[in-house]
Amino acid sequence: MKILTWNCNGALRKKFDYLNEFNADIIIVQECENPQVTKDKKYKDWATNYIWTGENNNKGLGIFATEKVKIENLNWDTNGLKYFISCKVNTDFNLLGTWCHGANSPTFGYIGQLWKYLQMHKTKLNKSIIAGDFNSNVIWDRWDRWWNHSDVVRELKELKIESLYHKQNQGEEPGKELQPTFFLHRNLVKAYHIDYIFASEEFAKSLKQLSIGQHVKWIEKSDHMPVFCEV
Repeated sequence: MKILTWNCNGALRKKFDYLNEFNADIIIVQECENPQVTKDKKYKDWATNYIWTGENNNKGLGIFATEKVKIENLNWDTNGLKYFISCKVNTDFNLLGTWCHGANSPTFGYIGQLWKYLQMHKTKLNKSIIAGDFNSNVIWDRWDRWWNHSDVVRELKELKIESLYHKQNQGEEPGKELQPTFFLHRNLVKAYHIDYIFASEEFAKSLKQLSIGQHVKWIEKSDHMPVFCEV
């Protein structure tokens, strides 16, 4: 199975054709339009098998699948956390798509949203893939906070779920990733690794490849690079 996650930086209706080269079975996209209300016929025709969530119809989180893939919305309670989509894929495994948002939270923004979500649902994450824009890296850990990026990684590891990027590139420590996924303000100097695909051990063991789009090709389309894996 081929899975892709990409923060498209808006206007997916103008960009989805660029994703064809990956031939992905499932695509998780952040900052995309709600296909249900779009006036763009090509985008609506493309998004025939999807789940979408968001408060702004022009900028939400979507999971898109080919017609041969069955995705069933599990509707796990978010309790107002932003943004998460839980679904069952082919009645076989759980997929959690995420766009970790600031959510106007004075305390639990970004990775804190995922940490809180895990506390509610981690018992359900057997045989799962978690993919999306975490908006986080261990470089932003704080010593007096118990829900740092490192804490989330540790809790996922206890569930035998690990980052496929770090599985493939075992010589790279978290926080010292050589391949960025995000360029702040499209500035190549401000490069960070904040988009991830995590997966249970059965997927990690069968990882065929994980790749990150190159900035020379994608920077004009988005400040985030697509992250692609095949298991």
